[in-house]
Parts: sequence; C-alpha cells; structure tokens
Amino acid sequence: MMPGREIAIIALFVVTYLLIIRFYHRKSYVVWGSVLILLLSAILTPLQALEAIDWNVILLYVGMLFVSEVFLWSKMPDYLATIVASKAKRVGIAMLAICFMSGLLSIFLENVAVVLLVAPVALSISKKCGINPVPLFIGIAISSNLQGAATLIGDPPSMLLAGFADMNFNDFFFINGKPGMFFAVQIGSIVSLFVLHYFFRKYHQPMPQLKKETYLSLVPSFLVLFLIAALIISSVVPHSVSYMTGLLCVIFGVAGFLWYAARTKGKDTKEFIKRLDWDTGLFLIGIFILVRSLAVSGILEDIAQGILGIGAGNTFLIYMMIIGISVVLSAFIDNVPFLVAMLPVVQIISDKLGASPYLFFFGLLLGASIGGNITPVGASANIVAMGIMKKKGYHPSFMEFVRMGLPFTLCSVLASSLFIWMMFS
Repeated sequence: MMPGREIAIIALFVVTYLLIIRFYHRKSYVVWGSVLILLLSAILTPLQALEAIDWNVILLYVGMLFVSEVFLWSKMPDYLATIVASKAKRVGIAMLAICFMSGLLSIFLENVAVVLLVAPVALSISKKCGINPVPLFIGIAISSNLQGAATLIGDPPSMLLAGFADMNFNDFFFINGKPGMFFAVQIGSIVSLFVLHYFFRKYHQPMPQLKKETYLSLVPSFLVLFLIAALIISSVVPHSVSYMTGLLCVIFGVAGFLWYAARTKGKDTKEFIKRLDWDTGLFLIGIFILVRSLAVSGILEDIAQGILGIGAGNTFLIYMMIIGISVVLSAFIDNVPFLVAMLPVVQIISDKLGASPYLFFFGLLLGASIGGNITPVGASANIVAMGIMKKKGYHPSFMEFVRMGLPFTLCSVLASSLFIWMMFS
C-alpha cells in the first residue's frame, strides 16, 4: 500500500492536470499554486525546487522568443508563404504547399506564431477561390505541430528532451553516428503529405493571383541563420560552458531586440515585450518543480516498473506502449508536463532493458508532440487556428478536426516511430 505522502503527491499532480485542462489559459497560475502547496507542506524544500529547474532550457526558450518575434516582424514568413502558394497552378496544390511551408517554418519558429503568420495568406486563398478555409487551417496547424519536434529549437518539448538528455543542436540530426529525430520527422512529414493531399484533392480549380507581400528587412533572416550556424559550431567545438545553447539563444535574442529597438527608434519596444509568450516560460519552470516531487517520492520508479511489467521485458512492445500512451494522452492534455514527467521514466526503462535511451526518448517525443494533432484542443496551434475560424464566422466541430487530425497523426507517427526503431533498436 502506498504511503500517505505518495498518495498526496499523486493526488496533487492529477488535480493539477485536470485544472490545466479546465483552465488552460490560466495554466501558469494552476501550476504555481501546486508548487506553493509543495513548498508549504515541505514535500519539497526551496533548494530542491531551484535544483529542479533546467535553466538551459529556460534560457533557450526566452532567447528564441526574442529571435522569433523579430523574424516575424520582418514579414519574411508572409513573403515566403505567398511566393510558395503563387507557384502552384491548382488550389489544392497551393493548399498543400502552404501546409508544407508552415511545417518548414515551425522547424525554427513557435507553432502558434507560424499559424498566425500564415493565416492571412490562407484566408486570401480561401476567399479568392470561394472555398471553406477550415480544412486548410487544420492542415496548417497539424503540419506546424509535426515539424516542431524536428530540431532542438522547434518547440518546448524538444528543448525539454535536449535539456534532460544533454543533447546539442546537432544531436537532433545525427547522434552516435545514426540519423536522429530530424530525419524521423521528415519521413513522417512526407507520409502525412499524402494524407493532406487526400483531403485537398477536390480543390482542383485554377489558382488565382495573390497579392504580393514584401518583407521589411533581411537582417532578422540573417540573425536566424547565424544563430543556427552558432548552434551547429557549438555542438562540434569542445567548450566548458554548461548552458552554451541557452546562452547563445539569449545573446542572439538580445542582439535582435536591440536591432529592432534601433530600427523602430524605440517606439514599439513595450508592445514588443508584451507580445512575447512569458506565460509558457513561467509554466515550464513550475512544471520542472512539480515533477521533481514525483521523482523524490519514488513514484516515477514505480511507473517505470509498471510499464516494464506490462511489457513483459519485450523492448518493441514497451517502445510502442510508450508511443501509444503519449499519443492518446497528448490528444487531450498539455504535452509539456507529460513529457517532463515521462523523461525520467523512460530513462529508467532503457537502463533496465539495456536498450539505447534515444530509442525511448525519441519515441516519447514523437508521441507527445504529434499526438496533439488528433483533436482541436491537443495543441496551442490547433486552438489558435480554430479560434481564427470562429472569428471569421466558421464553426468547425470537434469531429471535423478529428477526421483530418487522426489519420494524419497515425500515419506520421507510425512512419516516424518505425524509422526510430530501425535506427536505435
């Protein structure tokens, strides 16, 4: 029978999860309320709470907020999306191209920002062609979520994995001499394009001319390219700085902000700061502390033993169980706290089985990141995309999203996870 302390921690964690689902837009308040309970009840000491925070991940996230915002301000993504759509001869192909472009942008930019950026182009295509924009917006959202898992800077879950497993930027491409997460996601992306093509096949009318977009400056684009180059170099050149990835992102973020302030003569700096998603950063810090309570109580070890017992020591079965659980849960709940809680669990499982930890790390990341594509509430990008539709007078149903999201998710997860299995089993 579980001690009362463990029961209390599990109860707090479950209640926190339920409140996050119910009050998603107040998730930071919910998590920090739970952190306060942990500290006041002495389940965690303030020192343990501080030690739980992965500051490299936090620095990386904050730095990318600034870099992404400056890049978005330059309107380069709008320009690129318009160019890509204009090259298509048929509307269905243009829709497919916009989704593909959204995915590529999400390799380096936050998914919600990509949806907001591409939305005007998508609405313009829909209006000029007289088509329902809902399928296109669903395609944009789920394509963005898929590619967010491809690189270290693509999405918070990737940052969390990198922080936990001490992975650098290059490790998402090649690790231990084997193709990694980036290539697995690209295989899933190629397969999922066929799914989107199936849903867009009826839009075969000629593509009308789109209004040409112009970008404001090339400087932010070069800033992003230089940051990527710096991350690649820091991955291969030995250094003694613990938080090198996070520091580089912060340095480039500050440089981008100073350039922006100079370019706008400081007129919009306050609004710039307000536009940044500070809430998710606070949420990440709180989640690190909350999950530490599961670790110090031994609950994570119990979860790992339970999965090992059900899987009967079969590595492939356990691998697919982890992916399956991740996909199902992430379709309805926030993948950040789930991933933070499960990373130490899969580490324990890989140690017990003597398997490559990257097999389970990448499998977990795939399931948690792509699983959110099943439902309109599974990822922030989905919520935003459907919110735009409602503001424009369209009211997509829950099942309308699932009809596209479910086959997209199943095909992309299956293709990507089989690739990871072949590489790391």
